[in-house]
Amino acid sequence: MIEKVNPKHPDKVADRIAGAIVDLGYKIQENPKIAVEVLIGHGNCKIIIESSVIFNETDIFDIVYRIAETNNVKIEIIMAKQDEHLAKNQENEIRCGDNGIFKGVPLTKEQCEISNIARDLYSKYKSDGKYILNKDHFIICQSNAKTEELLKYLKKFDYKFTVNPLGDWTGGINVDTGATNRKIGSDMADSVTGGGLHGKDLSKADVSVNIYAFLKAQETRKEVNLCCAIGDTEIDGKPYSEIVEIAKKYINVIGGFEKFAEWGLF
Repeated sequence: MIEKVNPKHPDKVADRIAGAIVDLGYKIQENPKIAVEVLIGHGNCKIIIESSVIFNETDIFDIVYRIAETNNVKIEIIMAKQDEHLAKNQENEIRCGDNGIFKGVPLTKEQCEISNIARDLYSKYKSDGKYILNKDHFIICQSNAKTEELLKYLKKFDYKFTVNPLGDWTGGINVDTGATNRKIGSDMADSVTGGGLHGKDLSKADVSVNIYAFLKAQETRKEVNLCCAIGDTEIDGKPYSEIVEIAKKYINVIGGFEKFAEWGLF
């Protein structure tokens, strides 16, 4: 059983805004330290940024308007410097930026299937959607997409379907509120542990170690379990700097942190 949501889902809108702010931080500093939380819905967007970067609020406003696809939103931004103890941890070398446990699990056929269907549907209907696949039962709620169109699309698949159980509806950030890192299951499948992927720089283990463990699991087809403490310089027998570099290459291939936030790891 697996759930997937698309980039227009309110929680993904929050993730994408956080990711775009991290992208901006990397344009301003070579190795910024950033942690961003976003809450958006019902005409309001609240953003908390803890960072080594000093951002121009106008740039943040532009990001929100672009991703939310509306200027009719009241934006409140709180910016704070990174905690001095966390900052000192990273002064002289790349060290693990937080504590955590991490798991990488090979994707199943079911998980790959729902990801492919979700991406295909999103390419056709650029609207808020949520999908659940449970063996032979596919549940779909695709805001702004007509039920009859979805049923026609789904005929090519050998599933039982539940489509738009509330009927055709609009969805979006005026129906539901989005929050950063609330759709971790959608982003990580069975690799979910304690940390969120989005709104953080690469020094954070929640980003780099999660990516590393996931990639290693896909390569080895075996479950990967790792843990770390703030300040660690080695994880899984590798220098932490090497794990960060692996994650950095992955993010660059995806197209940045905002693009990463669209679908997560699969």
